[in-house]
Amino acid sequence: MIRETSIAAMLILCCVAPSSAETPASTDSQLKPIFNGENLNGWSGDPRLWSVRDGVIHGETTPEKSTKGNTFLIWQGGNTADFELELSFRCNATNNSGIQYRSEVIESPKARNEWSLKGYQHEVRNEEDFPNIAGFIYGEQLGRGRVCLVGEKAVQEGDEKKVLETLITPEEFKELFRLDDWNDVRIVAKGRHIQHYLNGRLILDFTDSPEKARLDGVLGLQLHAGKPMWAEFKDIRFRSL
Repeated sequence: MIRETSIAAMLILCCVAPSSAETPASTDSQLKPIFNGENLNGWSGDPRLWSVRDGVIHGETTPEKSTKGNTFLIWQGGNTADFELELSFRCNATNNSGIQYRSEVIESPKARNEWSLKGYQHEVRNEEDFPNIAGFIYGEQLGRGRVCLVGEKAVQEGDEKKVLETLITPEEFKELFRLDDWNDVRIVAKGRHIQHYLNGRLILDFTDSPEKARLDGVLGLQLHAGKPMWAEFKDIRFRSL
């Protein structure tokens, strides 16, 4: 009786268990590399400032090689409507950098350089004290300043941002962030809804208003004007959703 029951249970499990073909592919398998680790083919930026060193993208300004206005290394291979992006970054603390998405090239004669962008930016910093940390959304050239801060689950309604929930505290962020080391970023954007992850943890969840939301545009990596700085990026992977 016991043997018959066990066989019956095994048959039921075999019938209901999904086959490997029915199991959705992992996020990692769907993301595709957009940086080849050898050169900047497929990217456009100031050649004085951007290079590939030891398999990573290296951007650096110096007193001798500075930038007039913020400048970007712009991906030429697609857009950022609904998308998922993963990469790792590190930088020094003398200045800040960013990951620009759903952005447009500023082609006005007033543009500070050939690689100026306007749009959403995932802030990149080597700091651990709120609010000047990596991960918040900055409105580059949008006139909105810091659109959504790290730790906020928020909704923009007209000119008012409503914070619904706290996702991470300053103390938890200090434990999560790797100062002077590589940090992993994941950005997911679907329609007006944007999420930023740091080292595997959700740190920002923002839904922009219909009037202000940016729904498409290019992807870029920032070198900030001002103090000499460097920033590096690697393992850049992307997929459209």
